[in-house]
Amino acid sequence: MAEYAAISYSYGEIKNHVAFDVERDSYLMIAISWNGVKWVHKCIIHVEIIQGKIWIQWDGIEDGMATELLAAGIPKEKIVLGWKSPQLRKLTEFAVS
Repeated sequence: MAEYAAISYSYGEIKNHVAFDVERDSYLMIAISWNGVKWVHKCIIHVEIIQGKIWIQWDGIEDGMATELLAAGIPKEKIVLGWKSPQLRKLTEFAVS
């Protein structure tokens, strides 16, 4: 996430911020700032570790956090696409829960 947070936006003064709560295994990246007269506050990535699995609760990066985790050697059965409904998760290659 820190690598993604370092990427600058091509417009406005929007900055990415990361919040790592290691004690609760919750990790966020948000975009926050003013873009002209518009206030920007958006969750880009939200990941939690729950019962030994990595739950991607929200994924707003281009290539996808699951792709990054797979490239890092995390097996598909350890990754849950939390933003998808339980019914749709069954249709993916990843863990159901």
